[in-house]
Amino acid sequence: MEILSAKGVNFTYADASESVLNEINFTIYKGDFVVFCGPSGSGKSTLLRLIKKEIAPYGDKQGTFFYQKKSIEEHDPLYIAKEIGMVFQDPENQIVMDNVMDELLFGMENVGFSTTEMRKKVAEMVHFFGLNHLVNKKTSELSGGEKQLINLASILLLNPKLILLDEPTAQLDPIASKEFIHFLQRINDEFGITIIIVEHRLEELFAVSNRVMMLDNGKITVDTEPRHAVGKLHHNMRNFLPTTALVYLDFNPDICLDEIPITVKESRQWLLNQKISGKQLEPTRLAKGNPLVELKEIDYQYTKHTPPVLQNLSFTVNHGEWMAIVGANGTGKSTLLKIIGNILKPQHGYIKLNGKKVKQLDPTIIGYLPQNPKVYFLQDSLIKEYRQIVQKQPKKEKDIDYLLEKFQIQHLKNRHPYDLSGGELQKAALIGILLTNPSLLLIDEPTKGMDPDFKDEFGELITDLVEEGLTVIMVTHDIEFAAKHTTKCSMLFQGNITVTENTREFFLENAYYTTAISRITRDSHVPSAVTLEEAKKTWQNQSGS
Repeated sequence: MEILSAKGVNFTYADASESVLNEINFTIYKGDFVVFCGPSGSGKSTLLRLIKKEIAPYGDKQGTFFYQKKSIEEHDPLYIAKEIGMVFQDPENQIVMDNVMDELLFGMENVGFSTTEMRKKVAEMVHFFGLNHLVNKKTSELSGGEKQLINLASILLLNPKLILLDEPTAQLDPIASKEFIHFLQRINDEFGITIIIVEHRLEELFAVSNRVMMLDNGKITVDTEPRHAVGKLHHNMRNFLPTTALVYLDFNPDICLDEIPITVKESRQWLLNQKISGKQLEPTRLAKGNPLVELKEIDYQYTKHTPPVLQNLSFTVNHGEWMAIVGANGTGKSTLLKIIGNILKPQHGYIKLNGKKVKQLDPTIIGYLPQNPKVYFLQDSLIKEYRQIVQKQPKKEKDIDYLLEKFQIQHLKNRHPYDLSGGELQKAALIGILLTNPSLLLIDEPTKGMDPDFKDEFGELITDLVEEGLTVIMVTHDIEFAAKHTTKCSMLFQGNITVTENTREFFLENAYYTTAISRITRDSHVPSAVTLEEAKKTWQNQSGS
C-alpha cells in the first residue's frame, strides 16, 4: 500500500539559476526500506527536507508530495509531525535537553501525550531496545552512536509510520554505525516502519534495504532492488557499490544479477567455489623514521570533576607520513588532534618537534581542518577568503589560481562557502590552509559528507601533498578510506594509543576495525587483502579456465 509519493517535483533554491531537483516521481510503499544514494550535490538532502515540510529549504518548488495518497500540505501539521520523523547527520544538532529521560519525553510533551501515556511508552521503549543504562545519563556524556539511538528512540515514541534519515552514520565509528543500521533494520522488520535513508557509506545498507534509488543531477536514474541496482550502476557509478558486490563483478566473467553478493557472508560463499590464486603479500615491519612530532606522557581532562580523556599518552609521527587515528566515538581522537594543533593545552606531559622539547608547536607550521569546515570561513566568497589569507603570507595570486585548478574548483571561487556541497567545502577549506604553507596538516573526519568519487579525489590530493613532503595526521571513522590512502594507523583506546602499525598490517590483523574485503578473505583459501585494489593486483581467478 502506498505511503509516500512524489509527482513532478522540481526545486530551485532562491537566487539560484539552476534547479536542484528535476521531475522527481516515485511511489514508496508501506514497509519499504529505501536507500537514496548519489553524488554530492545531486539533491538527496534537499529532497528529504522538502518531504519534512517544517524544515523545507527556501526556494521555488513545483509538484506535490503525497502522504497516504493526500497532499502533505492538506494534512494537519501536528499529524504530519507525528507521522513523519527525521534523524539528521549531526546528533548534537537534534538533542535539546540536558539528560536522556527529558530528551525522550520532550517530543511527546510537545504533541500533548498524557503523563500516564508518556511513562508507559518510555518504559516500553527503554526495555525493548535495551536503553536502561542510558536513561539516567546526561546527554553530553553520550557517545555519538548513543546520541543517534536516543534521537531515533525519541522519534519512535511518537509512533511514526515513516522515518527519514540524512546520513545518520556520518559521525559514527564503524561498530556504532553497524549497530545503528541493525536498529533500523529491526524497526523496519518488526514494526513495518517505512525507512528512507540518504547515505554515502553503503557497505551495510544494500544488505538491509529492499530498494535503491540513485539521484544524479537532480534526477532519479535508478530505482530498483539492491542486486539489480548493482548491475545497473557498476559501469559508471562503481565507487558507490559495496565491496562485497565489486569482488564478484571484478573477478567473475559471467555476471548473473540475481547472484550478486551484497553481504560478507554471500561474498565468502561465492569465493568458496572460485579457484583464485595469487601471491600472499608478506607483512612488513614498522620502519624507523625521522620524527617530526612526539607527544610524551600526555594527560588531558576537560574539568577537574570529569575523568581524563587522554592519560599517559605517547605518540610519534615521522616526517612525510600520513597517519590515521581510529577508535570509538568519545575516546579522545579529536582532543588529541586539538592538543597537537595548540587549541588545547595538556595538564601533564611534553611535546617534541624535530627531536627538541617545546612548550607548544609553532603555529605557523600547522594547518588544521576541523570536522565542520564552515567555521574556517569568514568572507562571503572563496576568492575573498583566499585573498585575505595571502595578504598576511608571502604568497601571490598565482598560488590561489594554481590550487583552485589543482583541486578542480576554479568555477566555485565566487561562491559563498555555505553554498558548497560537503566535498566541495572540504576542498575549499584545504586550499585556504595550504596557502599558509604548513609542514603538518591535521584533519578531523575529512570524508564526512563526501560521496565515494569525491573521496577518491580527496585521497589522491592528500597523497600528492604527502609525496611533496607534507606530514598528515587524520582522525577518521572511514575505515575503507584510511586503508586505501594512509601509510600508518593508530588505535586510541581508554585515553592512550594501544597500537601503531603500517596500514595494511593494522587492518589485516583487526577483526572489527577493518575493511569489508579483509572480512571477506579472512581464514579463506584466497590470499588475504585489505583493499580491492590490492586484490586486483595480486589475484587471478582460474575458475572455468
